[in-house]
Amino acid sequence: MNLNISGHHLEITPAIREYVVSKFARVLRHIDNVIDASVILSLEPLKHKAEVTLRVPGKDIHCEAQEENLYAAIDLLTDKADRLVLKHKEKQQGFGKTTSARELNMSE
Repeated sequence: MNLNISGHHLEITPAIREYVVSKFARVLRHIDNVIDASVILSLEPLKHKAEVTLRVPGKDIHCEAQEENLYAAIDLLTDKADRLVLKHKEKQQGFGKTTSARELNMSE
């Protein structure tokens, strides 16, 4: 898996890079088949913005977060990404295994 971290109007220091890598380790342990992950950190007037795009087979998962503090934006972003990854994984595992209400009524 390739994790790209870039900054827009912001220099990516080793401390920021390490913080992002440690936070996204939690997200990536929930899903095995991530092809590529791209994190963009940007500084807008009075706001820090963090975005991520996770490429998984068949889908791209994208989310973003804005906060006044860069580290808070990264925390919020990882929370959102974690929820989306779990939702995607749940959909993939449950695909085709549910029975419809019509099938339940016919079996009775």
